[in-house]
Amino acid sequence: MSKESAEIGVFGGSGFYSLIENAREVWVETPYGIPSDKVALGEVAGKRVAFLPRHGKDHRFPPQVINYRANLWAMKELGVTRIIGPTACGSLVPEVKPGDMVVCDQVVDRTSGRKDTFYDGPVTTHVSFADPYCPQLRPIAVEQLRKIGITTHDHGTVVVIQGPRFSTRSESKWFASLGWEVINMTQYPESYLARELEICYVNISLITDYDVGLEGMPGIEPVSHEEVMKVFAANNERVKQAIFGIIGAIPKKRDCPCGSALAGARF
Repeated sequence: MSKESAEIGVFGGSGFYSLIENAREVWVETPYGIPSDKVALGEVAGKRVAFLPRHGKDHRFPPQVINYRANLWAMKELGVTRIIGPTACGSLVPEVKPGDMVVCDQVVDRTSGRKDTFYDGPVTTHVSFADPYCPQLRPIAVEQLRKIGITTHDHGTVVVIQGPRFSTRSESKWFASLGWEVINMTQYPESYLARELEICYVNISLITDYDVGLEGMPGIEPVSHEEVMKVFAANNERVKQAIFGIIGAIPKKRDCPCGSALAGARF
């Protein structure tokens, strides 16, 4: 293990490239190549925290080429046992509005070709992913988001598309018709790889736009990258405040099944 250490990890998303003031930045070597950037190490609410922008500080890595395995392994190497994964997401339903946050409880994978497991053999490993997000961290996140006045939805399914393109109108309408609320490009395999490493993971989805399938409804415009970044910039400080609150509220003891995900998973 690296001589550096942290107990809580945070991945930064689009428009969110820094978290900790006066942080010490380190490269973490992994068997899967280099992570997206240096990891910033510091202290928040008396806890050691590791922050890594999943796209890199200069957003050099689009979602389909992020080295998710290296990013997750770097966190594990530092000793991280809990990860907070904020993301910029689109809404598939009118009642989930830009500026709202969703603490997702389910994920649907519509990606292809991504390196999404640490277990390619020789030991066959089937990890349960029925409930993708940590049941201990989710209510903490909801409470902290609401405490600072953010309209927060305490459940939601995020459908993860390959990117970098946005959905067609027909795809977007299809996703909505299946009852999914949120759309994103990075939650898979990030959330699953955390489970394979027995790390607790919670997602907080900042809704930056309505997806294109909702176009035509009053006051709703189709998604654009410019609009996504505008909404994220306007909410960046709220996202940081929320993350600080979540970190402060996380108890020392893990009271969830995430830490024993490999029990019974191997042949």
